[in-house]
Amino acid sequence: MKTEAAHTQVQQAAEAAWSKNAADVVAIDVSSRLPLTDAFLLVSGSSERNVVAIADAVDDRLAAEGVGLKRREGRGQGRWELLDFGDVVVHVFHQEDRAYYGLERLWRDCPAIPLDLSDDAGRAAAS
Repeated sequence: MKTEAAHTQVQQAAEAAWSKNAADVVAIDVSSRLPLTDAFLLVSGSSERNVVAIADAVDDRLAAEGVGLKRREGRGQGRWELLDFGDVVVHVFHQEDRAYYGLERLWRDCPAIPLDLSDDAGRAAAS
């Protein structure tokens, strides 16, 4: 990945999503393939309401860290929200939509970014 800052942002976004019970959290380094961003974070929500809560939590966490949101698509619809932070783009899917679009298949030749998501990352406290 181009910058350590992008890796930190991916971890922070993943922790925020995890704290709202996101499933199938996957980070992909796309820096060698895309000039506009360094990483994708893909997460799934179990319901439309959960998708919105996850997206809001990611936005709030990165804003608290001083990372500005450049664009947000799909806000409030609860099916697929895209949050563009520049170095990191977060895709929050409803489980059914994630299976349908299969972004992991499109980017399978890009390396995964390891994430540390334990209960210490917030899930136990949010339950």
